[in-house]
Amino acid sequence: MSDSVAVALISGGLDSMVSAARAREDGHRLLALSIDYNQRHQVELAAARRIAALLAAERHVVLPLDLRAFGGSALTAEIDVPKGGVGADIPITYVPARNTIFLSLALGWAEAAGARDLYIGVNALDYSGYPDCRPEFIEGFEKLADLATKAGVEGEPFRIRAPLQHMTKADIVREALRLGLDAGISWSCYDPAPGGVHCGLCDSCRLRAKGFEEAGVPDPTRYAAAP
Repeated sequence: MSDSVAVALISGGLDSMVSAARAREDGHRLLALSIDYNQRHQVELAAARRIAALLAAERHVVLPLDLRAFGGSALTAEIDVPKGGVGADIPITYVPARNTIFLSLALGWAEAAGARDLYIGVNALDYSGYPDCRPEFIEGFEKLADLATKAGVEGEPFRIRAPLQHMTKADIVREALRLGLDAGISWSCYDPAPGGVHCGLCDSCRLRAKGFEEAGVPDPTRYAAAP
């Protein structure tokens, strides 16, 4: 077994599942981190647990961090999730500084565990336009990690791995297939419908369905409404 360990952020979505699987393929033992930020879609945490088990994570920490105390997003406040399609502006489903917060927590665990690789499933092609999914953000956080940690200043740099950064959703679906992953255990919807199914109309559902359609891969997702 490899001596190399990586911390992977696993939200429960398809992207984070593929990213974490890439960490395993890269030869790392896996520490899985999910954040219970009191988000609207708690069902994704059940998906995160399934994914961590599927990938044989050595440890899966589900860390409570109540971002509803701050609000400011349709995922952390009583604001309706938009259902009109992916637009040009940053949508209200953006959670303020979410990936900065999550990567900071992953960085703390990585330094404590002796890991130097952090995996995150962001991509900047088929996405909702969140600023903390862009390559500039990933590059900036990597520099910050080396300035902010004992390991970094002592010459042990951290690597923020975003293996899906330049993939389309169709590319990600194909990558899941290549890796032998069951995409059906992942969860993408921002506003789950009754019966535990994807709503089909939020940005995340639309992007997910688009990815399967363009990849020519059967979509295992149950939608309440056709995306």
